[in-house]
Amino acid sequence: MPGRLRAPTGRYGGKTAEERQAERRRRFLDAALQLFGDTPGFRSTTVAALSETAGLSTRQFYEEFRTLEDVLAALHLQVNGWAEAAVLEAAAGAADLPLVERATAIFRAYAANVTADPRRIRITFVEIIGVSAHLEEQRLARRAGWVDLICAEADAAAARGEAAPRDYRLPATAFIGSVNGLLHDWSAGWVDATLDEVVDELVRQLLGILRPQGWKPQA
Repeated sequence: MPGRLRAPTGRYGGKTAEERQAERRRRFLDAALQLFGDTPGFRSTTVAALSETAGLSTRQFYEEFRTLEDVLAALHLQVNGWAEAAVLEAAAGAADLPLVERATAIFRAYAANVTADPRRIRITFVEIIGVSAHLEEQRLARRAGWVDLICAEADAAAARGEAAPRDYRLPATAFIGSVNGLLHDWSAGWVDATLDEVVDELVRQLLGILRPQGWKPQA
């Protein structure tokens, strides 16, 4: 298709054109979470299958998206957005807690969100990989956003005297790999531990980065 078809305007069935469009988009993304995140996966899903699962037509698909890759890109951002919202809410609720309790609350919120539905794990860590240069750029951009969040938390902890002052970008980037890998493996059943134990291990790793051997918290 050279581009999306023009969406209808006006009010129908008590809903505006914008409301109908938002509902269609939600239904397509819900269907994509089901098909991309489970069976048959992104690479084996067709526009016809996605439209049927959404209970919509292929014509309506092309009113919202150009390609299935566009759907995967939107779904990837949505899943990341859910996790980010959970983390920011936890961070706000733990604003006055000491570093260990704050880090635990934040990572418990992140882990609970991304593992609440195994399909979210697959979208974030499996289906998005190797699709195209555009999606790889998006994946790395979202990872950079998580690195920025960890750096901001680390810098704030250093300013409070709870962590060593340093440039945290490199260790934060390495740590993100540990987070993603461990949560993916746990979700796949390859790690014999509870989710709380997984979170505790991640917090220990983070504290090892923030408080290297020989450094002591400042009074």
